Amino acid sequence: MKRSRSTTPATTAKPAAPARPPRRRAPGRRPGADAVDLRERLLDAALACFVAQGIGATSLRDIARRAGVTPALLHYYFGDKLQLRQAVVAERLWRVMAEVHAGVGGAGDDVAAIVAAFVAGITRAVAANPWLPTLWVREILCEGGALRGMMLEQAGPLLPRLLMERLSAAQQAGRLAPALDPRLLVVSMVGLTMFPLASAPIWQQLFGAGELGADAVQRHAMAVLTRVLEPGHE
Repeated sequence: MKRSRSTTPATTAKPAAPARPPRRRAPGRRPGADAVDLRERLLDAALACFVAQGIGATSLRDIARRAGVTPALLHYYFGDKLQLRQAVVAERLWRVMAEVHAGVGGAGDDVAAIVAAFVAGITRAVAANPWLPTLWVREILCEGGALRGMMLEQAGPLLPRLLMERLSAAQQAGRLAPALDPRLLVVSMVGLTMFPLASAPIWQQLFGAGELGADAVQRHAMAVLTRVLEPGHE
C-alpha cells in the first residue's frame, strides 16, 4: 500500500523590485574629499570672471573655461548661474564683510575706536581679497549692478547701519561734534577707503607712486578722520 506524501505548496517567487533611477545630487553636494578643492576652484573661477567681465556678461561657459571644466560640472555643483552667484556672494563676499562687521562690533562705544576698526578692517579685507573694490564698484555702486539690490536689502541693515547707530549714539552722548551727520560720516569713511583702494592703479600711475597702496590709504584715512573727530573740531 502506497503512503501518501504531503506536498508543500510551492511558494510564488516575488517579483524583483524595480530599480530606482539614480538620484541627481543636489547642487553643492560634495561626492568626495577631492570635491572640496574642486568646488573652491569653481567659486574662484566664477569670482574672477565676475570681476573681469561683470556678472551680467559672464556665462557658465566662461566660468567653466576659466576653471578648466565642462559646463555640465558647474550645473552638477551649483545648478544654474543664479545659484552659483548666490554661492559666490555667501562664501566670498559675505565672509569678508562679516569680518569687518565683527571688528566694528567689538570696538565698543569710543568713536575713534569705531573708526579705526572700520578703516583697518576694510584695508585688511582688500589686501587679502584684491577683487573686493572692483566687485563693489561694478556690481554695487554702479547703476544696474547685479548686487545692488542685495546690498540695499541685506547688507544695508548690517555694517553701514551699525556704524550709523554707533556714531549717532556717540553724538547724543556728546562724544561727536553736533555739526557732523553720522550718516554722511559713514559715507565719508567709505569714500576714504574703498574709493582710493578701488582706483589705486590709476593714482599709482598718475603720480608715479607705487607706494600708494593699502597701507598708505589706511594711514591717510585715519589722519583725516582723526582730525575731524578731534574735540572742538567743527
